[in-house]
Amino acid sequence: MQTFSFKNYSAIILSCAALLTACNGGNQDSNNPDMAGNIHIDGSSTVYPITEAVAEEFRLEAGNVKVTVGVSGTGGGMKKFTRGEIDIVNASRSMNEAEASLAKENNITYIELPVAYDGLTVVVNPENNWVKDITVAELKKIWEPEAQGKIKKWNQIRPEWPDKEIHLYGAGVESGTYDYFTEAIVGKSHSSRGDYTASEDDNVLVQGVSTDPNALGFFGYAYYEENKAKLKVVPVDDENDANGKGAILPSLENVKNGSYAPLSRPLFIYVNSKAAVRPEVDSFVNFYLEAAAELSEEVGYIPMPAALYKEQLQKYKAFSEGAAKK
Repeated sequence: MQTFSFKNYSAIILSCAALLTACNGGNQDSNNPDMAGNIHIDGSSTVYPITEAVAEEFRLEAGNVKVTVGVSGTGGGMKKFTRGEIDIVNASRSMNEAEASLAKENNITYIELPVAYDGLTVVVNPENNWVKDITVAELKKIWEPEAQGKIKKWNQIRPEWPDKEIHLYGAGVESGTYDYFTEAIVGKSHSSRGDYTASEDDNVLVQGVSTDPNALGFFGYAYYEENKAKLKVVPVDDENDANGKGAILPSLENVKNGSYAPLSRPLFIYVNSKAAVRPEVDSFVNFYLEAAAELSEEVGYIPMPAALYKEQLQKYKAFSEGAAKK
């Protein structure tokens, strides 16, 4: 399966924007007190804050609909989704070939909907006064499988850094964040050293880095934004960038314009076609796409251009109508 390209997707967004300004959004009315049912969502901890914020707003308008949002990582959520156990999966990467094959085996059809952008954020403890920036090559040296048991101290990364242990915190192997980080930094998805503190729950990683002066970790931008008082963000230098921008901080603008490379990425939800024919799910997805721009920014992520949300609404409408005819 072809890897989702943030830069290519941005180009598509810009090229189609003018054609989409006249498009209308979803036509489902969530403000229906008689609507009822259960919506089951699971998956990425990175996408969780957006989906939970949408669910909270949706519950106010459709009070008889119960929306549950779990956090088992993208990989864990995909296992449930491709077995038909949940209606929607939060994903911080595209579905991979193995997951698509399992979905096909189980007669699960679905739609992929991008909902926001994220910048994977590298952080250290605020007491760390030596790391001012870091390069992609240095991150690879720290995280590649060959580093296990060998790269143990800060001065092994840069000689001027102290002769102190380096303690690593990062996403667990079931996380789409782990997949994306390893592909972007190490060069191969699902490939890294194993001797680090791992969790699918980003709050665990925040807690670890914020209490460990020798820590270095990574997680989604929103978790840094929410906890910036107890974390220190590290600018990343993509030395392979021909334009030579130097070390770039993750920010709303830098992620949106693609200059924060290679750690900018899109975030997704996937919707099961059998779920999409249920009024409560159909209404929720339409509500999600209409509210995602505002709510993703509120929880610390980067909204997509308005034209792209309109495109996703039109795409989802065609999908749900098609599912209803089957």
